[in-house]
Amino acid sequence: MSPLPLPGPLVDVHWLAEHLGHPGLVVLDASVGDHRGEPPITGARVFDLDGALSDHADPRPHTMPDAAQFTAEVRALGVGDRSTVVVYDAAGIYSSARAWWMFRAMGFDRVAVLDGGLPAWTAAGLPQETTSASATATVGDFTAAPRPGLIVDSAAVLAALADGSSAVLDARTRGRFAGTAPEPRPGLRGGHMPGAFNLPFGELQTAGRMQDAAELRSRFAELVGERERLVFSCGSGVTACVLALGAELAGYRDLAVYDGSWSEWGQPSDLPVTI
Repeated sequence: MSPLPLPGPLVDVHWLAEHLGHPGLVVLDASVGDHRGEPPITGARVFDLDGALSDHADPRPHTMPDAAQFTAEVRALGVGDRSTVVVYDAAGIYSSARAWWMFRAMGFDRVAVLDGGLPAWTAAGLPQETTSASATATVGDFTAAPRPGLIVDSAAVLAALADGSSAVLDARTRGRFAGTAPEPRPGLRGGHMPGAFNLPFGELQTAGRMQDAAELRSRFAELVGERERLVFSCGSGVTACVLALGAELAGYRDLAVYDGSWSEWGQPSDLPVTI
């Protein structure tokens, strides 16, 4: 069986509804926090960013698991090397982009985000069910092949901040970036990385859907100019991936996500902070 091709890194509810039930398609619910427990899309399996698909040996939230853990957990969800994966979340486009970027960082490209997520699916009156299919998924044969440079550490961010051909973009709210709004995690400093740009992730969306490619390109270009190497940060490495998705749709290709994000950078340390 040939793999099911995707139209791009973003699919709409009509594309997914048309292909739902295709034997090569795996639909994953990457909802987090208070949005967990919504009735899922029929056949969806839980991509648990709050649980097994984060590295709980790391004190920072939502950090990337290693290749062995990612391989084992994704296989248990029925994903194979020839699968096509669509990820969504119950908030719209929030944590689903994190799951999409994780697959990309682990060497798997046949993955897309559902535009508008579960709210768009529900609004269209498309099928949902009250139980997840995760427990009955056939084990897949997915094997991770990590791509260096897609997930980066604080040293790489420091280098990007000092590099005139790179830009660091922070997806947090404007208040948190400016240090005028409190951080939701205790003990973190307020403010931002010197030289970083603020682009709250919600500003890349209209009514819960990603803006079109031309709008996205314009939004990025007005901040970063001619820079093509973009590094994304946020509070815990989740909404930074919404910026990565937007940049990918806009045509940027040299992209990275700072895994520790502000949950690491904002700790009392010698990492520089300004307001």
